[in-house]
Amino acid sequence: MSSTSKQAPVIVITGTPGTGKSAHAERLVIQSPIPLKHINVGEWVKERGLYENFDTEWQSYVVDEDRLLDELEPIVSEGGVILDWHTCEVFPERWVDLVVVLRCDHTKLWERLEKRQYPLKKIQENNEAEIMQVVLDAARESYPAEIVVELSSQEEKDLDANVADLVKWINMWRKEHVGET
Repeated sequence: MSSTSKQAPVIVITGTPGTGKSAHAERLVIQSPIPLKHINVGEWVKERGLYENFDTEWQSYVVDEDRLLDELEPIVSEGGVILDWHTCEVFPERWVDLVVVLRCDHTKLWERLEKRQYPLKKIQENNEAEIMQVVLDAARESYPAEIVVELSSQEEKDLDANVADLVKWINMWRKEHVGET
């Protein structure tokens, strides 16, 4: 799928659970100069049964990635999609125009995950993943450097600034790919 055939970009917003992916995606849908569809991939998987089983130890679904990609491809091929998920490397490079990796201070992240009532083991694992920048490294290993952006997601002001920057990026993408000014 060539980005030149799309009228709108595909943006992956990723990061450790609790970094603000859904908040960013929801705000971007509202502020975007073009229509965007927000797909919370974790919810999509649950709603459509795109998992192999439920891991009770980690309190999470084991995703059937082949089925997930088969379901997403016709939607993503049209463009105008935000894929919101805690991982990104599963998405083929040809799909993606921008990968936004949200980062958060580990103490703030711990508090956010406690508020979600995550089990201690899951909080510890996610906190360690954030400290070790697991999601950022996966993005950098899976996509060209020029489409991977690391953004801080500590406070409401970060959310506002990040979304404003993403709106600017969308306008630039449209100018370069669709010829709109």
